[in-house]
Parts: sequence; C-alpha cells; structure tokens
Amino acid sequence: MTTTYPFSAIVGMDGLRLALLLNAVSPAVGGVLVRGEKGTAKSTAVRAIAALLPEVDVVAGCRFSCDPAAPDPSCPDGPHEPGTGEARPARMVELPVGASEDRLVGALDIERALSDGVKAFEPGLLADAHRGVLYVDEVNLLHDHLIDLLLDAAAMGASYVEREGVSVRHAARFLLVGTMNPEEGELRPQLLDRFGLTVEVAASRDTGERVEVVRRRLAYDEDPEGFAARWAADEEALRERIAAARALLPRVGLGDRALRQIAAVCAGFEVDGMRADIVTARTATALAAWAGRTDVRTEDVRGAALLSLPHRRRRAPFDAPGLDEDKLDEILRRFEEDDPEPDPDPGPEGPGDGPDGSDGPDDTGGGPQEGAGDGAREQTPPTTPEPSVPDQRGGEHEAAEREDGPARADRDGGAADPGEGDGGTGGAGGERAAVGAAEPFRTRRLDVPGLGEGAAGRRSRARSAHGRTTGARRPRGTLSALHLTATVRAAAPHQRARGRSGPGLMVRRDDLREAVREGREGNLVLFVVDASGSMAARKRMSAIKGAVLSLLLDAYQRRDKVGLITFRGADAELALPPTSSVDAAAVRLERLPTGGRTPLAAGLLKAREVLRVERLRDPARRPLLVVVTDGRATEARRSGGPAPVERAGRAARMLAGDGVASVVVDCESGPVRLGLAGALAGELRGTRVTLDELRADSVTALVRDVRNVSNPRRAA
Repeated sequence: MTTTYPFSAIVGMDGLRLALLLNAVSPAVGGVLVRGEKGTAKSTAVRAIAALLPEVDVVAGCRFSCDPAAPDPSCPDGPHEPGTGEARPARMVELPVGASEDRLVGALDIERALSDGVKAFEPGLLADAHRGVLYVDEVNLLHDHLIDLLLDAAAMGASYVEREGVSVRHAARFLLVGTMNPEEGELRPQLLDRFGLTVEVAASRDTGERVEVVRRRLAYDEDPEGFAARWAADEEALRERIAAARALLPRVGLGDRALRQIAAVCAGFEVDGMRADIVTARTATALAAWAGRTDVRTEDVRGAALLSLPHRRRRAPFDAPGLDEDKLDEILRRFEEDDPEPDPDPGPEGPGDGPDGSDGPDDTGGGPQEGAGDGAREQTPPTTPEPSVPDQRGGEHEAAEREDGPARADRDGGAADPGEGDGGTGGAGGERAAVGAAEPFRTRRLDVPGLGEGAAGRRSRARSAHGRTTGARRPRGTLSALHLTATVRAAAPHQRARGRSGPGLMVRRDDLREAVREGREGNLVLFVVDASGSMAARKRMSAIKGAVLSLLLDAYQRRDKVGLITFRGADAELALPPTSSVDAAAVRLERLPTGGRTPLAAGLLKAREVLRVERLRDPARRPLLVVVTDGRATEARRSGGPAPVERAGRAARMLAGDGVASVVVDCESGPVRLGLAGALAGELRGTRVTLDELRADSVTALVRDVRNVSNPRRAA
C-alpha cells in the first residue's frame, strides 16, 4: 500500500490547506475547487487530507456504507436494523476524467430487470465515496453531463439512477474536491457556484520555500515510510484537532450581527442567489470551531468570504475569479460604523496543537517552520487562525487598467492611426502597438455541417448520450440507454419459439436495442486573424478584436476548443495552439500587434497544418475555421512564383478539399469595397459575414448558415 505524503509536511499553500481543513471539520461547507498551474501540489494535498479524516462506522457487508446508528431506509442493500457496525477508514475515491456515466452513478442489469423483474444494481463511484472524499482531478475536463450528475448528488446528498422505469436511490454524502488548471478551460459559472469554496494556488517565488519543497519531496521519495514516521506526531495532532473542532461545531453560535455582516458582504459583491450567503455562514462557523471558539467574529466572516465568494461574484467575460480585498474591508468597516455592537466575550478555547495547549504551529495546523529541515522542526508562537489566500483582486481593477489604453481613446473619439494601407508603418519596423478590443456582443451561432460524434458541447449537431431520441440500434459494447419500444418489437416475434404462450415477454440479450440520440458537440474553432497594416487603423482594429472576443465568448459558452493564428509581415504565427482555455486566447488577442504586409496564403497554410495535426490527436472533434480579414493579399512576390492573390486562392481550395467548414468575417470598410473577402469565402466553400451581420440581434443580418456550405458560390 502506498504511503500518503503527510498533510502537515506540505510547505506553504496556506489557503489550500485551510480550505481542506474547514471541509474536514464541516462537510456541509460543500467541498472546494482548487485552481492552479500544474505542479503546485494540488493532488498531493487532497490525498493527504483524506488520511486525516476520522474513521467511520458502517453496516457490515453494506456496499453503500450505511451508518449503523441511522441506516438509510432506501439503501438498495437494506433494510438494515440499527445496531453496531464495523469501523473503517474514510475512503478517498478518484473520478477519472474518462469515466462513463454508469461508472459514476452505477449500472443496472437491464436484461435481468426485464426478464426476472429484479433490480440488480452495481454501485458506482458515488456509492463508494459516501461518507468519504470524492476527488475529481481536472474537473474542468469532465463532460458536462457528468459534472451535472456529480454536483446534483453533492447538493442533495443522494444519487438517483433511472433506467426505463427502474429506479434506485442511495445516499451519497461526501467531501467533494475538484482540481483544475485554468489554462485548460474554465467551468461554467453555474457549476462553479456548486463548489463551496475556491482557492487559487501558485508555486512560491520565495527561494527558501522552493528549496524546502524539493528537500522534503526528495526525502519522501527516498523513504516514504520513514518520512511519514517523522511527521506522525504532527499528523496525529491535526487529526485530534479536526475531531475536537467537529465536536465543538454544534455549539458555535452564529449571531444576528454575524449574519448581517455576511448579508452585507454578499450584497456588496452582487452575487446571484442565496447559496453564497449560506456557504459563507457555514464556513465562518467552521472557522470559529477550528479556532476553538463558540462565537463567530468579524475575522471569521472576512476569512469565509475570501474562500466562498471569489468564484461567485459577478464579473466581466474572461475576468479571472477573484475578490477585491480592499472592497471587502471597506464593507466590513462600514458595517462596524453603522453597527458598533462589541463582539461577545470569547468562548472557551478548544484543544490546540502547541505544547501549552494553545493553537498549533501555524494557522492551518500544519507542521514545522517552513524552511527547516526534516529533522529539526521548530515550533512557532501561537497565532490566530487567519486564512492566507493569494491576493485575489477582482476584474474591476483589470477593466479599469484597460480603460487607460487605446480602447478608451477610441471611445473618446480619438483619431485613427495614419497609414491604414499595407505600406503604413505606424512605428518602428512597420509594427504598431496593440490596440484594445471593443466591448463584446452576442454573436449568431456558427456551426459545422453534418452530424458529428465529438465531445459534448453546444455548437454543432452530433450523436450524443444525451438529447432527443432519433432512432434505435443494437448495442455497441455496454448498453447505454435502453430503447424500450424497439426492444419489445425485436423480442415479440420470437415468443412462441421461446416457449412463451401466456402473458409476459421473454427478452434475451440479442433483443436489446439502445436509443440513438442527437444532441450537440463542441468543436475546434480555429481563428485566423489578419494583423497586417490594412487592418491596423485604431478604431477598425478595436472593432475587429471586439468581434473576435465575442466569438471567443461564444466558444466558451458552447464548450469549444480554440486556437489562434495571426499573419502579418512575411509569415503566419501560431499565437495559441488549440486549447480549452478561451481566456488564454483572449489575452493573446488583446496583446496582438499589427502592421506590415498581408501574407494571406501563409495564414491559410498554417491553419491547414494545425488542423492536420489536431485531426490526428482528436479525430472526433470537427473543426470550424474562422478567417478574419479584408481579403487583401499583398505579401512580397517570389521570383517566378504566383501572385499573392493566386497563392491565397490555392491555399483556400486546399482547405476546401479537406472538407473544413469555414467562415470569413469580412472586415473591409469604406465607400469603395473590392469584395475580396467574399471571393475568399467562395474559394473556401464557406460563409461570408460582415462585422454587423455577426451580431445575433443585427437587423441587417442575412439568413445564412455554414450548414449551406454545399453551395460554393453563394457568398460571392
């Protein structure tokens, strides 16, 4: 059995450790979402906290971990009589990214249910995690329908399995912990809200801390058992403190003053709904119990808000979750001025970790002084538990900073840059400074023709496990969703041959039919953006960036992967390889420099190469090419080679021959227009839309769709 890395040996990461400990004290807090870059000990910390949870008493032989003191009356293995059970450690169950729905919620034996009327149920991971920890690494990469099932069970404390009239319910209460790397894509806001707390983690920039992390990790890898033994005393102290805080929790009082503070903070940050208030109240209560107090103070409310509100506040698209701590302090200070009621006397102190009975070495109950070696561990003076969370400034500051840039000048009526043509330089070496994007808007939906089978999403039509039923077929492997009518039709003609003469239906495996459903998939949306001098007028480029930003927001909402190619000067550049993080694409777009000639052919050929590689990596995910240009091609002509326009046409026809669905966003403006973008759309066998027509609510938008791609000349 692998020895778990000790929780108390983790260096730094105060916010992460505190959030996990608070959930261990009060599972009602609702779990924690850990956001951070790779290699920041997210998984190590989650696995370590599970080893600190108290043992649980379970009914002997129950696959659903029923509590013998109060067994679940709906347990599929029940009913159980109340009594004594057996103790076992709390489980930590990991949900793989590629898990199926049946693996998560459990599976029914459909054949036995139909033929014998027996509810033969095989428990899934939700049942295994009951009264333990359910850990989802890379939760942002899970399919949406799995996340919905997971979070519904976490919210209701039960899992419901429905299969064509056969229903099973069992308890599923667990500590939900998810980890994610924001660079790989965000969770939808409504899913973020279902996690009780969120923590941002990043690798320390302090040399001493980094050295200590490496020293301890090497010592653990060399001798896991010996390393764990050296930290056994600290682990036991933490385990005892968690148990003491759990025992104290029911006696912690949440007075009206603390409730008004929580309400004022949640209202001040304009969070939606009431879940934020409830989670903040539970977290503040857990903080008080962790500190060994029976009253909730202002510092508890502040610490709870820093953990429970960053992912719930209203924010602009592409703003990172965060909380303006200055604003939080101002709300609490204003509340103190309006309601100067003194804090009640502190309650009795709970048992601590220190040698004098006070709180332990640090405010998260964790181990030695950071920077000390494994053998020489110094105790720090007792401190008041205070959540240490990275500075999580909200998007308000970032938006204000962006207002100082070129976008503000545009809105204030600033003049366009000179030299709009390809020959204009506007700066050294023909490069202009980056121009800010205009405000994003809601775009019309662009989709890929045909019927795909890619990852679940919200863009193009696809065969899916969820959606409307369009037919039936024989199962391919495990039966996913029974089509009852088709199954009856397949079995009915064979009843006499099977000896069935009376009522009822004898169903065999060959008769089973599964439902074929149609839903929507996510696509790879590859943006090819013209950043040449002909596009570089300040107001014009701001509008173009705003349009691309709007398409990125649409891609985020439709669960697409995105990539970004830019072309200017002499060549094209893959500014962002295909990724699920539209935030990263928005950042690259914001910093995009402009100027120089227009190597349109190079941009299209680079797109073809990127799509070729991505097709090998993920054949099921269909691409949508979005070319943002005015259609001009003015690169330097090679000796004896074709003209730039002809080269661009050849590249476009190659993409069309590959069957790539394309949309050309025509950025040409002015009274005299050449119609080159429309000609490019014709070569691509794609759709041409103007910036105005891209808006979903545009009055002038034409009734076009990329599904009509079969007509190659309609956009000309």
